[in-house]
Amino acid sequence: MILKTYFKQAWALLRQNPLFSTLYIVGTGLAIGMTMIVAMIYYVKLAPVYPEENRGRTLYLENAKFTDGEQTSQWALSYSALQDWALHFENAEVISAEYSSWGLSESAYIQPADRSGDFHPQIKLVDPNFFRIYAFRFLEGSPFTEADLQSGIRTAVISNDLARRLFGKVEGVVGQSFSLNYVHYRVCGVVQGGSYLTPRSYAQVYLPYTLARNYRRSQSPDQFPYIGSYKLTFLVKDDAQARALQAEVKDVTRRLNLEHEGQWEMDLWEQPRTHALSAFQDYPSQDFSFWVKVRYFGLLLLVLLLVPALNLMGMISSRMESRLAEMGVRKSFGADRSRLLGQVMWENLLLTLLGGLLGLIVAWLFIYVGREWIFTLLDDFPEAIPQGANAYVSGEMLFAPAVFGCALLLCVVLNLLSALLPAWLSLRKPIVNSLYERR
Repeated sequence: MILKTYFKQAWALLRQNPLFSTLYIVGTGLAIGMTMIVAMIYYVKLAPVYPEENRGRTLYLENAKFTDGEQTSQWALSYSALQDWALHFENAEVISAEYSSWGLSESAYIQPADRSGDFHPQIKLVDPNFFRIYAFRFLEGSPFTEADLQSGIRTAVISNDLARRLFGKVEGVVGQSFSLNYVHYRVCGVVQGGSYLTPRSYAQVYLPYTLARNYRRSQSPDQFPYIGSYKLTFLVKDDAQARALQAEVKDVTRRLNLEHEGQWEMDLWEQPRTHALSAFQDYPSQDFSFWVKVRYFGLLLLVLLLVPALNLMGMISSRMESRLAEMGVRKSFGADRSRLLGQVMWENLLLTLLGGLLGLIVAWLFIYVGREWIFTLLDDFPEAIPQGANAYVSGEMLFAPAVFGCALLLCVVLNLLSALLPAWLSLRKPIVNSLYERR
């Protein structure tokens, strides 16, 4: 009953002071909206969203450095490395290799049957284990098999949006062919496409990496036989197995360097990296400090919340001065300081919640409209989303429990920061002084 009374009084005051209420709600909404945008950017980068639902158990080995004392080469791993040791780690449930090919991944074009014009799709050259790590929903068909990979059969898994563009439908597509660089590929499966905002898994065409012309070739076979164009993705059971895998990779690195001492030395840094680390560290050789990131986000939160809170505090202080007479009358009738303070806090919490709702809506609209650039806003080396890539924001990215919890927490924090101190200082004044304000 007390809370109901407080909210009734708060609603009445809101209607009596429309200018103050509007400024308070808009100021709160902007503060929370900007903070929510930052939170949602990192939520999309870190949360287990489709099809990267196993992010918490996924690790990456993407770069390798080789040196012989005179020359240094830095790239990824070669096919020989995969065959000799990289695909044989024991502390991983699944290991998948992805090949980077300029000829297929970057410069391939589809020739649609309706002759509407060639276009470049997003392509990944992977192995069948890729579909065991990433939880794609197959609308029709299945992934290509290990036999398809070994034999180099021109078969492909495509996304539903590409299937609709090529064939005008999603069902009944398996077995049909499409032209890529004037070579025909047979569709073996159609998946529910993801978003480019999940770049580890996103593509419109998934092909066996053995279709690349030089998939066996090393970048420097005579000097550094293990440097090439393959990146590895690991799926582990839990954190303990992840640590065991990292230790195993270090042990293999140490053993290989001892075997080839005097010829070359390999450095894999602290790989394989967890997905969380890769979201904050642009490349494996980059120095990373957890506390530097904490300080960075602490300062960012301070700017986004403390500055608006100071402005709101000034508004509330001015408003409390105008209400001193009311508080004096209530004190004279027996209301104690804690009861009056509680009323003021609940009144401001209502305004803050309304501002929080406004901020959440603003954040959603801003994220949706600016989805093609806003998710690279905080990156050190932002990259533009390729033309034709689907960068949609799914419902699970926007309507997430963590996002709602963050919004509610921000409302409470902003309410405490802006309302507690001016209300407490005003209520400390003697009754006589408060009643004198009526004159």
